[in-house]
Amino acid sequence: MRSIFLLSFSIFIFSCGNGNTQTVTRDEIANAEPVPVPIENGMARAYFASGCFWCVEAVYESVKGVDEVISGYAGGHTKNPTYESSNTGKTGHAEAVEVIYDPKVINFETLVKIYFGSQNPTQVNGQGPDIGSQYRSIIFYQNQQQKDIIEKIKSQTAKNYDKPIAAEVLPFLKFWVAEDYHQNYEKLNPNNPYVQRVSLPRLNKFKQKFPELLKENGQ
Repeated sequence: MRSIFLLSFSIFIFSCGNGNTQTVTRDEIANAEPVPVPIENGMARAYFASGCFWCVEAVYESVKGVDEVISGYAGGHTKNPTYESSNTGKTGHAEAVEVIYDPKVINFETLVKIYFGSQNPTQVNGQGPDIGSQYRSIIFYQNQQQKDIIEKIKSQTAKNYDKPIAAEVLPFLKFWVAEDYHQNYEKLNPNNPYVQRVSLPRLNKFKQKFPELLKENGQ
């Protein structure tokens, strides 16, 4: 957890609470029919979980063809999750992002490649210092074509590692938008200790790896 990494700041920045009432089981989630999200105003949407949503939001915000990235929660069995409740690990939700993108500029397959290339894909239930099921890696698919793309790239990625790829592949069901103060967190809080020590290094590592995908002048 971020609070584990920055123990001295944990009381001030991070908190835990109680989960909501369970509505579906994990198996039911995995076996459910995905809910497709229609293209609106020329923009498509994709959903990813990969550790801290502050980090993942910043990565995708830097990519050409991405219009906006929203932090939130997905993959769980409760309604209306909050940061406090999801951090208990009892809601089943992971910190996730909604990537709003122009499919004429960037396709879903490239977004998936970015996903695997901007994290440690073998880390189970966490990413870097963020530990717990709420930080686990998940890629959500909205149809069979997306699922096939994810599985293909996951298999290709696995060839580069000795350990299994940790990312779950789940049908997209629902995305819950996180609290306002989580949105654009890295950009609005550049001096936050976690941002300085974890988020920015992860972003910069991604930029060095995928320079051809970056927006010009950060715009």
